[in-house]
Amino acid sequence: MGKSLAVVLCAVLYGSFVASIPVSDTPPSDSSVVEIATSTSSNPAAPSPTVPYASDNPNYWLWNETTTTDPQPERDTLGTNILGPQNIPIDRQNPDILAPPTTDEGTVGNAKWPFSLSKIQLNTGGWVRQQNVQQMPIATAMAGVNMRLESGAIRELHWHQTAEWAYVLSGSTQITSVDQLGRNYVATVRQGDLWYFPPGIPHSLQATNDSSEGTEFLLIFPDGNFNDDDTLLLTDWLAHTPKEVIAKNFQDDIADWDDIPGSQLYIFPGVPPPDNQQPPSSPAGEVPEPFSYAFSEVTPTQYTGGTVKIADSTTFNISTQIAVAEITVEPGAMREMHWHPTENEWGFFLEGTARVTLFAGTAIAQTFDYQPGDISYIPTGYGHYVENTGNTTLKFLEIFNSPIFQDVSLAQWLALTPPALVKQHLQLSDTTIARFNRTKGVVVGGPGARAF
Repeated sequence: MGKSLAVVLCAVLYGSFVASIPVSDTPPSDSSVVEIATSTSSNPAAPSPTVPYASDNPNYWLWNETTTTDPQPERDTLGTNILGPQNIPIDRQNPDILAPPTTDEGTVGNAKWPFSLSKIQLNTGGWVRQQNVQQMPIATAMAGVNMRLESGAIRELHWHQTAEWAYVLSGSTQITSVDQLGRNYVATVRQGDLWYFPPGIPHSLQATNDSSEGTEFLLIFPDGNFNDDDTLLLTDWLAHTPKEVIAKNFQDDIADWDDIPGSQLYIFPGVPPPDNQQPPSSPAGEVPEPFSYAFSEVTPTQYTGGTVKIADSTTFNISTQIAVAEITVEPGAMREMHWHPTENEWGFFLEGTARVTLFAGTAIAQTFDYQPGDISYIPTGYGHYVENTGNTTLKFLEIFNSPIFQDVSLAQWLALTPPALVKQHLQLSDTTIARFNRTKGVVVGGPGARAF
């Protein structure tokens, strides 16, 4: 009786084992099965997976700005349509929020903020709006300000407790500054160019008349709590200082200060400066490292799917707290899968449309969609890509709270890892692994592109 029971139990266990092995009508290809020879048999065995195989669903984006698709929370057999009120323009802009790819799981926090949702402060001569942790709590390391000045208008003399970095979006801006040693600097910064002021260095910004429209620029501050309302302004300080102290400080007659503003000017109209404006002669001379950088004149590096150019402290020496990459991605291409080892990434989209999936580890991943004027944020170490989802060139900035630009390429990492180890992880064929690029692709085209 005992023997019979043992035989039955063995048969049940063996049947359960066989049932657990995947069965297919066709033999598996060498790209999905790894042949592992054992020390006890000369016949290789196809192993059962440790975990289920990943889905073959490509999880394309479902619509973009050129399609007439009715945006609904539906993907394949999942979800159903909305019966209640619907903000269709917003849903059209966010297909991967409304109908997420099935690879998404959990949430990473809101990694998208349109500048269009930031309250604008209107001034005579221009306007300003900002994004900080109040609008985007995930963005703890950097904050952004978007400012517009009419021709001749002045962002008054001021300074900050943090560094200020800028990218000129349109027109030309003349900057002035004096450092702590009394060395001065004046320059006209044109579209696509940069400036940088270290913490505490006083400066001014003024629109030239190179364009009748004036200028517009993006400012980045390496502190997510930065608030532009906390700027230290020349007129605000003097308006809150006794007149006799001001006169004594400048060794002047108190009556000479009768007409100073009684409150801050912030932005105000002015006379457009000449592009060749020269600063007063300083006994200490000019600053040794320029506060501006002609980024627009840098030749971009061409990759299979687009271009990249970089400015960090190795080229723009004074910029010790901010680095930038300006990237273009052609239709059907993508900024390759990568991460930044020690830097947070604050992104700004200039042209085209994109989607980005943030991988946060512990099976958490979330996908966001971006349009021109949108801000993205990717915490240190999060895996991500940037895919062009439109039919025109995508252009965006990757901005980092770091003196140098750094990234780790997923494809390069695997290409430079022993192939047998990669094979045992991913069950890829030797041929597939051999195709991995041992140099960074950075912006890649290739298979998998979808055109509408």
